[in-house]
Amino acid sequence: MAVAAGRVALGLAALGWPSVPARPWVGSAADDLAARVFGRALGARDVALGLGALTALQRHPAAEPGSACAWVAAGALSDALDVAASLASWHELPRITRWLVVASAGGAALTGAAAVLSSATSRASSASS
Repeated sequence: MAVAAGRVALGLAALGWPSVPARPWVGSAADDLAARVFGRALGARDVALGLGALTALQRHPAAEPGSACAWVAAGALSDALDVAASLASWHELPRITRWLVVASAGGAALTGAAAVLSSATSRASSASS
């Protein structure tokens, strides 16, 4: 739930001030028009994924976990792909902050994946009992 809420907060920040969350990722290029457009688009993606996960978790926290798992898995996948995109451009990204971006996106991807696996394991245990 914390990752989903954080995703919404980051997404809203990116929609309003796209250069703020983009600057650690792409450096001074965050002020360019193209970076601001893509920053807002990524912000919209994060708002949608975060709100979807939060809504699914609040509506069906235990009764129907499949929906919430799908949203959390989609968020984890997007975070993992953010890591892949960063690694593909590693040498062009700012030296210090690229580590922070990869660590935060990678941590969110691992947290989401762990939550999905834990939920799937719990459902499998419940079904076999």
